Amino acid sequence: MVMTVGVGFTAVEIREFVHAYYVQPRGQKLSWLAAQGVPYDRLRQWRTTVFEGDLDRRLVPREGSAMTVPSPKRTALEKARAAERAAHEAEVAALSKRIRELEGTNEALGKAIGLLHALNEHEPDEPPTSSDPSTS
Repeated sequence: MVMTVGVGFTAVEIREFVHAYYVQPRGQKLSWLAAQGVPYDRLRQWRTTVFEGDLDRRLVPREGSAMTVPSPKRTALEKARAAERAAHEAEVAALSKRIRELEGTNEALGKAIGLLHALNEHEPDEPPTSSDPSTS
């Protein structure tokens, strides 16, 4: 490993960019890349670093690396990763909705308890004596 990569970009940004590239439909990747304003050579370097190098230390493997991942397998990996991310986002959305529901329930219960306390303050401390005519 010799070269450094991605000056001005975080490792997370580079990884996400490469992953976003691989989930683009076939035949639209280059136009997507052009729209992002990133040259293909830079993407190629980032891709090599993500899949075969050490992105966290910003190192790119030397040319002719023995450890390569074929492009179709990379695409399959990225599609699986995108599906996993979508499932995770759906789960987070469902859990967030449930949290909002529980917070609403908690707020309603708090108000009900407050009303019960307010009603309890207005009641006399001792129960009223009954005026049953049969006891007199």
